[in-house]
Amino acid sequence: MRRLSPLYQPLAGLLAAITLVVVTSTALAKEQGAIPLDELRTFAEVYNQIREGYVEEIDDSTLLEYAIQGMLMGLDPHSMYMTRDAFKSLQDTTKGEFSGLGIEVGMENGYVKVISPIDGSPAEAAGLQSGDIILKLDNVPAKGMSLNEAIDIMRGPKGSNIDLTIGRTGQSQPFEVKLVRDTIKVASVRERWLENGYGYIRVAQFQRRTGTDVREALQKLQSEEKLKGLVLDLRNNPGGILRSSVDVASLFLNGGTVVYTEGRVEDADVSYSADPLDITDGIPIVVLINQGSASASEIVAGALQDHSRAVIMGTESFGKGSVQTVLPLSDSRAIKLTTALYFTPNGRSIQAEGIVPDILVERATVTALNTRRQVKEADLSGHLDNANQKNRDDVRRASSGLLSSDNQLYEALALLKGINILGMRRDSNASAVAGES
Repeated sequence: MRRLSPLYQPLAGLLAAITLVVVTSTALAKEQGAIPLDELRTFAEVYNQIREGYVEEIDDSTLLEYAIQGMLMGLDPHSMYMTRDAFKSLQDTTKGEFSGLGIEVGMENGYVKVISPIDGSPAEAAGLQSGDIILKLDNVPAKGMSLNEAIDIMRGPKGSNIDLTIGRTGQSQPFEVKLVRDTIKVASVRERWLENGYGYIRVAQFQRRTGTDVREALQKLQSEEKLKGLVLDLRNNPGGILRSSVDVASLFLNGGTVVYTEGRVEDADVSYSADPLDITDGIPIVVLINQGSASASEIVAGALQDHSRAVIMGTESFGKGSVQTVLPLSDSRAIKLTTALYFTPNGRSIQAEGIVPDILVERATVTALNTRRQVKEADLSGHLDNANQKNRDDVRRASSGLLSSDNQLYEALALLKGINILGMRRDSNASAVAGES
């Protein structure tokens, strides 16, 4: 038996209400004041027409499953019906290891849209970008598929191939990308030094341990030398577990609200606060975001921005400001339902708006101008050496490499250094004035 076309799913979603809601009498419906009987009669008639007249016989359980899928698809890009396999995939993703392409996707106007590729994944290696539209999966049109169906096709055993047809803003024609599935091991957090005193922490995804991992990364840097500034990189971070975003933001705040949520049901109204434990002692922080920064990463950026704790740099974020709750229906099925919207401490809704950076820096390829090199003292024969020359050369090489490879990170580092220079000069001038008096 061939599967029912996805084109019927939105219609089937409406029909699910007929089966799930049993209307025993018109009087009862009027008493409840919540059931549009005329529409239900119309839906029941259409449901019956599909059962009796569709070109292939469809059993009721299959048709009702399509109905539930379609009903949830019509709500928003993130609500979905989850079979056992889909629920397991969600759990695998939050744990940080699964087999597939390494790409976070959502739905937009019936199309599968890329939210962001995952660090080190086949999707990132192939150059997929936030905002790309997946038009075909192995030559099968993706429009009309449910998000579950698209994800199921993209997931698969390590080493297997899949061809994606991609539509991208600014390109007149779609293009094809051949990908090889791999085991995706998402390293949630990694750290390194940019220069002496200036640390870098990359958060690729908010998993269950991300708050602990960021704390350990900070402690590792602090044990090696004194931190003068930190870049927190949330670019192309599709989000993850809300609680983990609160844990990360708390590391840099001295109390206060991190995020609060509002929804229709009482349990949806929750406020999350930071513990008063800024473990960085107020050092300057620059947070990097881009259009692939979504959900939990927007919570962190918005909280640090509202508390004036960090400078947000990069480009406007994705704008996913909604909370999804997984509601089990049975041992093998569940629904992921949007139950609330979240707001930054100052009451800003991020939904469909995103976080606007304090300093806009587009990702670009930057090439230094080739100017005629002037003769300097160091070029003269027999010049005296400078004891600090090696350190200066190391800094020049590091800065030059960042400028050509990642201009946004280069700008973030430059800003941190500028903040520290001003701070040291103020301290020096204040000490001098105190000495004179």
